[in-house]
Amino acid sequence: MVVLGPNRYGKAETRIVRVTRHGDAHRVKDLNVSTALSGDMDEVHLSGDNSAVLPTDSQKNAVYALARRHGIGAIEDFALLLARHFADSQPTVHHARVAIEEYAWERNGASGHSFVRAGGEVRTCVAHYDGERAHVVSGLRDLVVLNTTNSEFWGYIKDEYTTLPETRDRMLATAVNASWRHDAPAGPSEAWPSGDWDKAYDRARQALLAAFAETYSLSLQQTLYAMGSRVLGDCPGVCEVRLSLPNKHHFVVDLTPFGLDNDGEVYLAADRPYGLIEGTVLREDAPDAGPAWE
Repeated sequence: MVVLGPNRYGKAETRIVRVTRHGDAHRVKDLNVSTALSGDMDEVHLSGDNSAVLPTDSQKNAVYALARRHGIGAIEDFALLLARHFADSQPTVHHARVAIEEYAWERNGASGHSFVRAGGEVRTCVAHYDGERAHVVSGLRDLVVLNTTNSEFWGYIKDEYTTLPETRDRMLATAVNASWRHDAPAGPSEAWPSGDWDKAYDRARQALLAAFAETYSLSLQQTLYAMGSRVLGDCPGVCEVRLSLPNKHHFVVDLTPFGLDNDGEVYLAADRPYGLIEGTVLREDAPDAGPAWE
């Protein structure tokens, strides 16, 4: 016997740029929005009956219309706004998932209307809403960091294929990909405050940076745990942190063929292959994640 399993559908990667104009001082929000809906929609799969389906084109248009009607502040607020709109307005939609990536812009000089893309990192969030409960995960990706010292790597397993020499002083670099889950409210989803998500994001980001800079690292795994722990310690509303840290290897170049020494001054930055360290750090009493990470 064949049965239909879990399913969802939506509009992926709706690109939207929202300009807010306050006289000569403008503000830019540059987002990539993906929506996914699930619910009472078996028949569209089983018989092709579309009567329960909100077209993905309508989902795209809602992103633009709600951005115009309500503006865009913190991406967590906008994701929750969209998720509630879909789940509350359509009786066949029982769960809405909204994922957003934000590309930051900084002002270019003294002009209020000229901007330059800010760095390579991307701010992210995912919001779930099922008509009663909301779950929010914030995060970032591609936050590139580097320590020129205070990192070692030694004492590891050595087998017949090991050629890597131990080191008591190495360069440590990674592109931080981090997500952090916020405590769910005790009551219905409306209990989520339209809080200052921007300040919460800045606090978590600074915690990641501080832990990376201040940890004397014997392994990137140790640094990962320190970074996750720092976020949990500095951000009371966060209960779980997930990190993915590619090791951006830097190798000291052998300059002896040219009659030159190289005391940790010239490196080859290798982009692949690379070690990939992943892990989760959470409070012992963290509430059940529900669909937060889906």
